[in-house]
Amino acid sequence: GYGLIPFDPAVVAAHDETQARTLLTAMAVAGFAAANVMLLSVAIWAGADWDMGPATRGFFHWVSALIALPAIAYAGQPFFRAALGALRHRRLNMDVPISLAVILAAAMSLYQTVLGGTHAYFDAAVTLLFFLLVGRYLDGQTRARARAAAENLIAMTVVPARVIDADGIEHSMPIGQVPVGALVAVSVGGRIPVDGTVVDGASDVDTALVAGETVPCAVRPGANVYAGTLNLTGPITVRSLIEPENSVLSEIVRSMEAAEQGRAKYVRLADRAAQVYAPAVHLLGLLTFIGWMVFTDAGWEVAMMAAIAVLIITCPCALALAVPAVQVCASGLLMRRGILLKTSDGLERIARIDTVVFDKTGTLT
Repeated sequence: GYGLIPFDPAVVAAHDETQARTLLTAMAVAGFAAANVMLLSVAIWAGADWDMGPATRGFFHWVSALIALPAIAYAGQPFFRAALGALRHRRLNMDVPISLAVILAAAMSLYQTVLGGTHAYFDAAVTLLFFLLVGRYLDGQTRARARAAAENLIAMTVVPARVIDADGIEHSMPIGQVPVGALVAVSVGGRIPVDGTVVDGASDVDTALVAGETVPCAVRPGANVYAGTLNLTGPITVRSLIEPENSVLSEIVRSMEAAEQGRAKYVRLADRAAQVYAPAVHLLGLLTFIGWMVFTDAGWEVAMMAAIAVLIITCPCALALAVPAVQVCASGLLMRRGILLKTSDGLERIARIDTVVFDKTGTLT
């Protein structure tokens, strides 16, 4: 159900900022409402032991409804939209039971308030939304920071190259259009845009990105250099030897994308569990309602509240958010520290390592 558009870092950044602002505003509204409704609920709970009259209790319930219902309608939109999108494509995701539980809890609480009932659960509905929004906001921020690490690599591949033509005149050209055999000028402090050989000039090059070596490497005419490495001390001219899409930097970017988008064993397990989990939760809630109706005489209101409690308590926040977020966050953190994660299950396999072997060409820093 998601639309496809060409990748544009500026569009992604704008979308992330808009989404973060929306979640933060919804979280603030839910938090404000939850705090105030909880104060009223505490007064009602205390009044239950001090002979609070039904008129006072009903007044507090109505005030709670006036605070909670608009807050739920606004703050619940991220979950409601996601749930509707899933249902529109005949699927169930984690947002469906969350939305159903919040809406039913608010509706039952309003029903009890209208009838002058003893119990209302506006506090539970709006507080649940608040905590879920906190998790959703933190998850979005974690993914945005991790993606920024990969985007830094992608940014290196879109910097224009200064190609020298046959007349010795420099022309700015996108890296992807630099032909094999072209001469490329690299100034001091600039990133080398292509894999190639130095044909003129001498300099020191920071190769940490591709070799892990922190000490700059001296290059002279005839030395090989790689895209993404940093020219430090002198201008050089490089002859391109490989198509830009086959450069070492491009391979690193592809490896990072594969690692972040791949599915490790535990992520796949969580995905499979989630596919079964949502239908199972709804079925369990329905069985709870039927069980209370068949085996007790408490009435449909109590049966409905028991079913709603099942939907709320079984909210799978850890399964839906933590497992995928851990993989994305870890790969982004490793990237910022100069460690490339090339496979999606690399972190899981590290846990079983008991011996590390370095060959004679390995670089230890």
